[in-house]
Amino acid sequence: MANDVYSPTTVSNPKSSCWLGAESKYLGKVRFFLKILETLLSLMAFILEETVTSCISCHPLYFFEFVSCTAFLFTTLLFILLSTTLHEKVGISCWPKVDFGYTSVIAALFLISSIVFVSHNGGTVAEILSVVFGFMAMVAFCIDVFFIVKTDGVPFGREPTQPTTNGVVAQQEAEKLNGDANAAP
Repeated sequence: MANDVYSPTTVSNPKSSCWLGAESKYLGKVRFFLKILETLLSLMAFILEETVTSCISCHPLYFFEFVSCTAFLFTTLLFILLSTTLHEKVGISCWPKVDFGYTSVIAALFLISSIVFVSHNGGTVAEILSVVFGFMAMVAFCIDVFFIVKTDGVPFGREPTQPTTNGVVAQQEAEKLNGDANAAP
């Protein structure tokens, strides 16, 4: 009898925060693995760039180093935040905008740094391989941006949703209840 009165009232959340392939609130399975791929490709580009022992023109090398290291570190951080419940503790409510903006900027920076580095290097195996991994990372970031737009649309410029009450959209009042405050009594 008591079981009839006290039935479970919570519904399981299918997008819980789990590791290794489970969906989270902000990352589906495809984007989960894309973030892992982006992290690994950025790390490989950074490691291979670090094996370059001499450079003809070092500024493109340094720029590529900055982009690949930044991409590795921040993508790892973003991946950990979005695939666990840590994003709830940070105090940021616009994670789709952060993810879209960051992923787009890193894709563009990888494209620019890879083009500059491929055009100004000594042609060593380490330089060529690091550029190849830089372009592969750029492609992974572009695919991620494509999936963000495909699944959620562009997160900027959205109209805020109207609050609902029991499934009915609340309407704004057309006339104020107190009338004009400056009118004479």
